[in-house]
Amino acid sequence: MARTKFQTLTEQMFYILLCFRKEACGMDVADSVNELTNGRVKIGPGTLYNLTAQFVDEGIIEETRREGRRCYYVITADGEDILRREYDRLKTQINDYEKMV
Repeated sequence: MARTKFQTLTEQMFYILLCFRKEACGMDVADSVNELTNGRVKIGPGTLYNLTAQFVDEGIIEETRREGRRCYYVITADGEDILRREYDRLKTQINDYEKMV
């Protein structure tokens, strides 16, 4: 059985969507992820722009405006649902871990 796209998120996907909860361009997202994770999570430009394009295609984020070559995006309601499901999944894993230690 094939895995549903975006059923679970990679760490990079999670942080990119988290940053798009407020309007941002790719450079803003890269800077925010670096700051939020103290440099622990690295997102290269290829990964960032590839995932951004996939998220737009799937209706997870939407373009809000353009300034020259810079595009700004914000998360959609569907994207918020995906982000919340991933948060809940991660919390469940943490709870399971805590039960075992």
